[in-house]
Amino acid sequence: MSSPQEHLVAQLARIKELSGLSLRALATKASLSSSSLSRYMSGQLVPPWEAVVALCRAVGRDPRPLRAVWAEAAKAGAAPPPRRNDLPADLFDFTGREAESALVEQLLRTAGAVAVDGMGGVGKTSLAVHVAHRVAGAYPDGGLYLDLHGFTPGQEPLDPPAALGRLLAALDVTHPPAGLTERAALWRSELSRRRALVVLDNAVDAEQVRPLLPGAGKSAVLVTSRNRLVSLDGVPPVSLEPLADGDAARLFGRAAGLTATEEDAVGQVLQQCAGLPLALRMAGARLRHRPGWTVAVLAERLRDATGRFDAVFGMSLQQLDADQRRVFRLLGVLPGADFDASTAGALAGLRSGVGAVLDELVDAHLLQEVAPGRFRMHDLIRQYAADLAADEEPQSDAALRRALDHYLAQAVAHERTLPSPHRPRPEPGDPARAMAWFELEYVNLVACVDAAVRVGADEVAAALPQLMRVYFFRHRGTDDQARLLEAAAGAAGRLGRERERVALLSDLGFTRAAAGRLTDAMAAYEQAQAAAADDDEAAAGLALRTGMAHRDLGDLEAARAQLRRAGELFEKLGRPAGQAQALAIDGWVTLRLGRPAEAVELARASVALAAGPGRITGLVTLGLATGEPEEALRTLQDALRLAEEHNLAHNQALCHNALGVALRAQGSLDEALEHHRLALELLEPLAEVQLELDCRHAYAETCRAAGLRDEAAAQLERIIAVARDLARPHDEQLARAALGR
Repeated sequence: MSSPQEHLVAQLARIKELSGLSLRALATKASLSSSSLSRYMSGQLVPPWEAVVALCRAVGRDPRPLRAVWAEAAKAGAAPPPRRNDLPADLFDFTGREAESALVEQLLRTAGAVAVDGMGGVGKTSLAVHVAHRVAGAYPDGGLYLDLHGFTPGQEPLDPPAALGRLLAALDVTHPPAGLTERAALWRSELSRRRALVVLDNAVDAEQVRPLLPGAGKSAVLVTSRNRLVSLDGVPPVSLEPLADGDAARLFGRAAGLTATEEDAVGQVLQQCAGLPLALRMAGARLRHRPGWTVAVLAERLRDATGRFDAVFGMSLQQLDADQRRVFRLLGVLPGADFDASTAGALAGLRSGVGAVLDELVDAHLLQEVAPGRFRMHDLIRQYAADLAADEEPQSDAALRRALDHYLAQAVAHERTLPSPHRPRPEPGDPARAMAWFELEYVNLVACVDAAVRVGADEVAAALPQLMRVYFFRHRGTDDQARLLEAAAGAAGRLGRERERVALLSDLGFTRAAAGRLTDAMAAYEQAQAAAADDDEAAAGLALRTGMAHRDLGDLEAARAQLRRAGELFEKLGRPAGQAQALAIDGWVTLRLGRPAEAVELARASVALAAGPGRITGLVTLGLATGEPEEALRTLQDALRLAEEHNLAHNQALCHNALGVALRAQGSLDEALEHHRLALELLEPLAEVQLELDCRHAYAETCRAAGLRDEAAAQLERIIAVARDLARPHDEQLARAALGR
């Protein structure tokens, strides 16, 4: 008897059959993401009811009979994914800005975009978040928030490729393409199928924002910046001025908890705060914490200070004791975007009481509690704290190193519970919780590596990128990974840890190869090989990876030599999994060299040695090399089942592409085309440049055989564009030759 989820999957398959469309075409017709539809069709994820309705309507079917089936599947399996909401909390005391709020809402409805600009502290983020919460109902697919760090002290502005990587990850696109153009196109495509509101906070300029804008569709974007983004076409600006006296007085009164006002004294406070909401809230908090003061006393203290911001910030600091002021100063040197109490405690060297200190800082409006237990500083306040730390904290470097050590210890503890090829048996723990921690702290961990390099904390710089290896493989592309691995390899070298440096250089090469940058990958491999001459284990892995790079560069004889060396070393070390992989890829190269009988032998040897999903590459090679049509299809279907059982999307794409090649050879062109298209749909959200190029080559050949010359040409032109961008002459030559035919 089938399970509720299997019953639903069968019904979805029937809908697809009725549509007569490819998965991608059906997804487009139903306004769904093709990657999401693929997960629904395979049973990996129970779709939300709205998606089921959209699919039924796409084929003219009444969705109501499926309601009970869907409800049972949702109850028995994974619940429909919740509405995404990354927005910070709305301010309870948001005051004024009625005209500006109404204009921003109107522009979101009519133009789908708006950029709010104004000086620091004028309330741009507060307005953006307030409006985003007010219009949330109009965007059922959720609200996304990203701080672009355009003016964050101690941090470089987030570059567009990295920003797109984080935005796509929020949409569950875990391995985005490598190039900026491809990422921007995928981002626009994903948003076109959704109705979401994207808040891009703290932009430095128009160039940072332009690739992040939605394209066609019903999603909208709200940008904030201290600069007016006049060159951002299609994004009308709304400029914020300081609050007028009436609104400023109301905000100050709410922050101070005033029940009666002293008009003259309030006017003097407003003059010192210059209508800036940040300053008004801090001044009000200062008065609220001093019940014996009058507004006149506060105004006098502010007037006696040296400067507007120093006056307000300094006044807030005066309500704190010495330990609280010290924690505030040290928070100015903490890397990253946000933090929790344990991190603040490590920074300050406090074993207890740090929660109460943070509460005081929140009450004084020197910190924001953006989520329960998570805190961040406004950029202006962070800069003020950092300036104070530089003047008054001779041990600030020691505090920073304590924080770095804290992050390192946390990463070690969580990474130990994650399964990986380097640790077949992880320690007891919850892998899902560990991955959630890496997700939560990702931005901070990247900032920690940068800070560790800056202050010479080589232990941290060398270790953190290695601890993030599993996380990067599962959840990220290659933006930060290559940069961090390069920094880690340098740190390991300075520490005299050659074995560690070799492993990091090998990972760096693999990361560059995944991004399609084979020349850069080979440079890293060559560095690693020069240092790994006497280390058989490192040499085996490097020979395997170098062989794959030679294969992708089109140098098949060099690839074969490296792969055979890898196989011999793995056999000597007693590592059957590595040996099986080397044999399988060697078989693929041997087939391309025109030796199918030898390729079959190598593939069969690989399958015999491997276990579980490790058999997939050998099975694919065997399916392509064997001359028996029935064996080819049976073997490739076995490989596909393994890839699906283990939820390996890139291997599923590999198998579908190979099935397309095999079916083309047997004359089943329509079926072959469907498998090629499925392969490309699976690759759409993945950073698998080489596999994408292989699939496009094969798809173009099948299109040509089927008489689809325009579609074949489009695939080949796409290959040429990618190959030129990545400096891959072999792929460009192959595509041009095929285009000439």
